[in-house]
Amino acid sequence: MQRITVLGSGTMGAGIAQTAAQAGFQTTLFDISDAIVQKARDGIAARLARVVEKGKLSVADSEAAMARLAVTADLAAAVAQADYIIEAIPEKLELKRSTFVQCEQLAPAHCVLGTNTSTIMISQIAAPLRAPGRLIGIHFFNPVPVMRLIEVVMGPQSSEEAYAATLELARRMGKETVRVKESPGFTTSRINALIGNEAFRMLEEGVASAADIDKALKLGLNHPMGPFEMVDLVGLDARLNNVRSLHAALQMEAYRPSPLLERLVAEGRLGRKSGRGVYRYDAKGALIPGSDEV
Repeated sequence: MQRITVLGSGTMGAGIAQTAAQAGFQTTLFDISDAIVQKARDGIAARLARVVEKGKLSVADSEAAMARLAVTADLAAAVAQADYIIEAIPEKLELKRSTFVQCEQLAPAHCVLGTNTSTIMISQIAAPLRAPGRLIGIHFFNPVPVMRLIEVVMGPQSSEEAYAATLELARRMGKETVRVKESPGFTTSRINALIGNEAFRMLEEGVASAADIDKALKLGLNHPMGPFEMVDLVGLDARLNNVRSLHAALQMEAYRPSPLLERLVAEGRLGRKSGRGVYRYDAKGALIPGSDEV
């Protein structure tokens, strides 16, 4: 594998593309418009510059990674020479299906089709494909350049060849893997959504402030981030979609979306990307201390 194509330049897609380019892959990042994908490229360059400032990456390595990264709004051009495609577009089944149907027609026959879905069954996405064995789950964690885990999700028809290619990709990216059979939410998303939804319920009940709930889980349970810091990072809208999907699939009351989460999303409080979620953020995206006003 030499050429990786990432579909979707949001938080996850951009992080995956950055990681692939740093790992030495010729990387193409695709999105639906030149403006969107160029903004993502600029964001990757800025993040690499900050890593260089911290002394964790050399200028030469940063420049080499950026030289390996191409961006495009042309899907056919993006996948024409790909050895591995990683899809990181919104969690909408029909959108993912139609995207992979196009990729199957446009990409080389040997190309592995990977989806970064965190909630949708691999078999559902693969259903319209001529060769469903090419599709496999490759679930990264945010922030991708930092988080070490990749959840490799096997659909009932995912091939061992696709699995081997995914393990090799993960190894070259410096990641660890776990193999998971497809199920609603897999492992981490199912547990994380449960914790996050319960945290919102506790906040609604006035058990503690958002900041204190975050502090309790970080210091008491050794979580690297609190549930509200995490939801602001991944996006409240993305979390709401995940919880709705899990509730529909599992029919468990614990996954019924918190009314507070639904209200914040309806108000446009989506987290860091909108400048306000559970917390408020400054122009540089840094959390403003004492801003947990929910």
